[in-house]
Amino acid sequence: MPKEETARCVYEALEVGYRLIDTAQAYYNEEETGDGIRQAIQKLGINREDIFLTTKVWVTEFGYEKTKASIEESLKKLKTDYLDLVLIHQCLSDYYGAYHALEDLYDEGKIRAIGISNFSAERMADISAFNRIVPAVNQVETHMFWQQYYLHDWMEKYNIQHEAWGPLAQHRLKEIKENPIVKEIAENYGKTPAQIALRQQVQRGIVVIPKSTHKDRMKQNLDVFDFELTEDEMTRLKQLDENKSMWAEYDDPMIVQYAMSEE
Repeated sequence: MPKEETARCVYEALEVGYRLIDTAQAYYNEEETGDGIRQAIQKLGINREDIFLTTKVWVTEFGYEKTKASIEESLKKLKTDYLDLVLIHQCLSDYYGAYHALEDLYDEGKIRAIGISNFSAERMADISAFNRIVPAVNQVETHMFWQQYYLHDWMEKYNIQHEAWGPLAQHRLKEIKENPIVKEIAENYGKTPAQIALRQQVQRGIVVIPKSTHKDRMKQNLDVFDFELTEDEMTRLKQLDENKSMWAEYDDPMIVQYAMSEE
């Protein structure tokens, strides 16, 4: 989300009822996110304890000492003395050193939970097996066209919460809106296709973090808890799964090239 819009959007999201705010060092808007939260606390009377704040450590900050220092910087930018969840953003570089730093920060009470992002089932199993704290969350690309059933099953085996980034398929949202199956189901409930897409994931036990800069769409994205899809409807929506990323597979070397370009 662009810096100039972040504080307003965070404030409006909290105003309409959201309580989970997700940012990252690599989004370059932690400071503005902190501004929006502070404004909401001051003007809306929301308690910090009622907000679940997540950030992510970027690859350039991996390694024990660098990670610890980067979290201290994130705390300053976000204007808080603790973080509810910190994720390892990518399974690259010295992510083990970074994870050990997060374990120690967890012990110190500066972070309440540790998680990972964009980890395959194999890498997720590895970091779970050889560290003293099992990740609480794996945040991965999940949407109508990549429903992540295989990875989801492994998350359940390790008791790791599945969290979806890009739950509305980002640049392919138009395809969701125009898909005849999704449109038919949406009409049955008087909902939008986007709400059906979000409801399908929520009903699977997945945490969704849809992004919007428009207050009316924020309200729509939140309005998915007053109906339940039938088993048949869930089966029909599952058929839309293409079982592949919109960007790059986990074993694609281009992921490394992308991370290096972000440095």
